Amino acid sequence: MLGAHDDIYTHPEPHLITPLAHLGFYNNVDKAPYDHVNAAEAMRSFVEELPRKEDDYLDALRAYADTLYGRMLGHSGRERFLDKTPAYALVLPFLARLYPNAKYVVLTRHPLAVFSSYANSFFNGDWNIAKDYNPILARYVPAMGKFLRERPVPLTQVRYESLVSRPELELERVFAFLGLDNDPDAVNYGQTKMKSGMGDPINVQKHSRPMTASVAKWAEELARDDAKLKLAQQMIASLSDDDLASWGFTRDEIFAPLEGAGRGPAPKPVNNSYTFQRKVMLALKKDIHARPHGKVLKRVKYYVDVLLRE
Repeated sequence: MLGAHDDIYTHPEPHLITPLAHLGFYNNVDKAPYDHVNAAEAMRSFVEELPRKEDDYLDALRAYADTLYGRMLGHSGRERFLDKTPAYALVLPFLARLYPNAKYVVLTRHPLAVFSSYANSFFNGDWNIAKDYNPILARYVPAMGKFLRERPVPLTQVRYESLVSRPELELERVFAFLGLDNDPDAVNYGQTKMKSGMGDPINVQKHSRPMTASVAKWAEELARDDAKLKLAQQMIASLSDDDLASWGFTRDEIFAPLEGAGRGPAPKPVNNSYTFQRKVMLALKKDIHARPHGKVLKRVKYYVDVLLRE
């Protein structure tokens, strides 16, 4: 919806900032094709000798990001660039240092709705595999909760549940925060042509404006599956009251939508080329190191690495 405003240009999930946060001065990667531990120490030593130290380092990183954002914005004819990359939630302290004067719109949603969407979009509805691959609630809820409480930068919080139930009012509030004229037609985001990104590949193209149908979909799912419900309870139990409150929920009410849920027919699973590919990939990936095709792939990878090695 923000990208539908005449003064805003966006590109889906550019992931521009996350690599910058892991160059070694702040955070580091776990593995790299170079000695990343030594590089991090060298970077810190180098920055220590700069005239303004960390501020000079941030200026350099900001110049890199400004150049890319600016060049992308330049050919659009618009005034603002919107970077909507969910992974930035995990590097918020760095991002706040890099762009302390940017305007931040923090979108929160019922944590179990977030996890349900993640599991169904990328793991064919298997909550256990999804959690093992990436425990997103344990990572994102505390990171964003702290950010919302401390408010180190100009920000406004938007709750998904409010956004889909009264999109015009919420959008008007966000535009006012951004210092832009209100554009009521922006709620009809389906009328704006935008490049597909790396987000939800199943539901994002279904609608052309916000809908309330998905608000309690997670509750319907848990009401029919005791194993998923148990895992959901474990995930919520690991989160602090403060973090849940920052997202807009109390521990007592977070499972309230389950009351009366699950009485209708189970929703039909989405079947398209993407979900078919995911099913095949998940089936092939399961226990891959102990299955015959896993050994074949390891051998193929070995020869490919040899052939490509310079």
